[in-house]
Amino acid sequence: MQQNKIWLFFLIVSFVLVSCDSNRVFDTYKSIPNTWHKDSVVSFNIAPPDSTNAYNLFVNLRNTNAYKYNNLFLIVEMVFPNGKTIKDTLEYRMADPTGKLLGTGFTDIKENKLWYKEHVVFQEAGTYTVNIQQAMREQGKVHGVIELEGITDVGFRIEKPETK
Repeated sequence: MQQNKIWLFFLIVSFVLVSCDSNRVFDTYKSIPNTWHKDSVVSFNIAPPDSTNAYNLFVNLRNTNAYKYNNLFLIVEMVFPNGKTIKDTLEYRMADPTGKLLGTGFTDIKENKLWYKEHVVFQEAGTYTVNIQQAMREQGKVHGVIELEGITDVGFRIEKPETK
């Protein structure tokens, strides 16, 4: 009986959190099995809601304590419906100077909402594709990290800018 109450509590809290997220337009995660290989690309196909309003774009990550770096390098590529491609190499801080992982969450899984682009207007009709790839390097080493540990999920989020 106690277990049912706990499950119901988490279900209600999850519903409330999702319901209160009125800025969300697109928010999807894909799981990373075990480790994130340097050649593995996580892709999201997006059908924008309109071609006139501006939106903020985020890369979302879930990581565990197995993530052993203070930062994270990602290659994020947006492919437009007409074939044009924009590719960015981005660096995000994942831990504070003491090594404590950043992000939200009460368990050993932390969630990070990382800025990608702001005030983007999807002017072309059709499907956009966002490709995300890890590009980690260890200091003093030429080759990248082949198998990145500690990242459990990669997500992409589009939201309406907050009105003030």
